[in-house]
Amino acid sequence: MKPYWIICLWTGITLVYTPLYAQENKRPIIVLDPGHGGVDSGAIGVNGIMEKDIVLEVAMEAIRLNRELFGNRLDIYLTRYRDTLISLNDRTRLVKVLKPDVFISIHCNQAERKAAQGIEVYVQQPKSNTNSYLRSRSKTLAEVILSEFDQALGFKIRGMKYSNFQVLRETQNICPGVLLELGFLSNWEEAEHSWRKESVRGYGMVILQGIMAKENY
Repeated sequence: MKPYWIICLWTGITLVYTPLYAQENKRPIIVLDPGHGGVDSGAIGVNGIMEKDIVLEVAMEAIRLNRELFGNRLDIYLTRYRDTLISLNDRTRLVKVLKPDVFISIHCNQAERKAAQGIEVYVQQPKSNTNSYLRSRSKTLAEVILSEFDQALGFKIRGMKYSNFQVLRETQNICPGVLLELGFLSNWEEAEHSWRKESVRGYGMVILQGIMAKENY
């Protein structure tokens, strides 16, 4: 993972970044889904941090960065704004109502093998009823996010994978969507990294940069 001064330099460069997909009188609608919440803590790190807290901080940071660095060029909605448990049905229902341009579900990883590290991004398993155009854009979004984590933050990249998660399955024909697994909380290095405020800022920025990349629009 890259030192904080590189993250600061990269953040400074984004201040002059011009979004390539801005539409006249219309902001792209983005739904960010911080996983878990309430009684469902998600993964618990070796240092005691909880997945539900980290992913909510990352989503809230993305909102802040969008406002302060990009002038609210994205219209961002969250599936939860506080430490509450929202059902998977309600999360997907929001996507069905808003019909966003992009959906990203944010999680942290965990494994029995403590040495496991890196970033994974999941897309919906291809099925006969899957919209091929949206599936292609989902794969592109996944690849761009992985590239940003590699180049901007220096994470090990575990690649794009297929899944049948409910939040992807039920939204696959509405908009491009991915499920992002941040670093492994079962790994000391990545758990400690995820605890830091500057890391949360970096995660939020990577998500925004992935959304804003030309390849997605």
